[in-house]
Amino acid sequence: MLYLLAEAYKSDLGVLNLFTYVTSRAVFSALTAMVIGLIVYPYFIRWQRGRAVGQHVRTDGPASHLGKNGTPTMGGIVILGAQLVATILWADLTNSLLMILLLTTIIFAVIGFIDDWSKLRRASSKGISARVKIMLQTLSGLLILTLLWRFTAVGDHSGILVPYWKDLVLPFGVIGFFIVGWACIVGSSNAVNLTDGLDGLAILPAVMICSGLGMLAYVAGHNVFAGYLDVPNVGGAQELVIFCAGLAGAGLSFLWFNAAPAQVFMGDTGSLAIGASLATVAVAIRQELVFAIMGGLFVLEAVSVILQVGSYRLTGKRIFRMAPLHHHFEQKGWPETTVVVRFWIITIILVLCGLASLKIR
Repeated sequence: MLYLLAEAYKSDLGVLNLFTYVTSRAVFSALTAMVIGLIVYPYFIRWQRGRAVGQHVRTDGPASHLGKNGTPTMGGIVILGAQLVATILWADLTNSLLMILLLTTIIFAVIGFIDDWSKLRRASSKGISARVKIMLQTLSGLLILTLLWRFTAVGDHSGILVPYWKDLVLPFGVIGFFIVGWACIVGSSNAVNLTDGLDGLAILPAVMICSGLGMLAYVAGHNVFAGYLDVPNVGGAQELVIFCAGLAGAGLSFLWFNAAPAQVFMGDTGSLAIGASLATVAVAIRQELVFAIMGGLFVLEAVSVILQVGSYRLTGKRIFRMAPLHHHFEQKGWPETTVVVRFWIITIILVLCGLASLKIR
């Protein structure tokens, strides 16, 4: 909105040029979302506490988590609301990539909200069934991928870029695009949801990964930089930087209240939408494998659950003391904050490794 106004009147008022640069708008987007979150969260938390609305902690989890029962939840509504406002204010709303990304966020937020609301109504830690959730995520993911392929420049780069190798692209074509894209969107959505089990554990890695993807999106949308660094040049990808910056700012405001001891949880409303939106950015700029590296923590958390369930069903034995992986380390005696900070450090390293792929080729 403000970007379009600045574009229309910059010739009359030179200072408006500041609001047309991607870098400036990214900073403003992050700050706008952060300020909104910091202002709204205290009211949101008080509103839920006043109505005795809160998280129902799973009884089969670590005993130390039972004290978190009743903590306000669905904080993802504020994250996504702040991000949406920031994006509308500072991004080019005529950009098709951006609009599809916003649609992704809204659709997966609705799926998460249905799950959260189901838990609250039942006063249980169990919401909609896993089968229904996967079905909704799959249909939504396929819709988003169809829109990306049909209405954006993403289809011009049908191969999968292999990081750290010069000019190595896996020619998957349209079928591969949908298979890999589906795995990214649905997998990331569920992986972030599984990781969101400790105070602050999921949100800061999401902010770091989002920031890394924002840098990659800036390069992908810049003709010169994309050519020099030999990455897919996707038209319009620079506007995704505004979205990523807004998510990062909103995520940091949430962390202010989600840091241990958490005053609010993001719920599935936030985790499903954040995971899906991160994956959609990666698919849009054709950096799916780099995204898997940056999001290695989320991958490990999801794989730990798959291995645990598979091992128990096949052999009757568990690989980990408890899944997802963060609970395994809790059961080994690590304090919750130790697990969280060490997992943050791992994510910092992985994001840097992903960004290094721009030059190590």
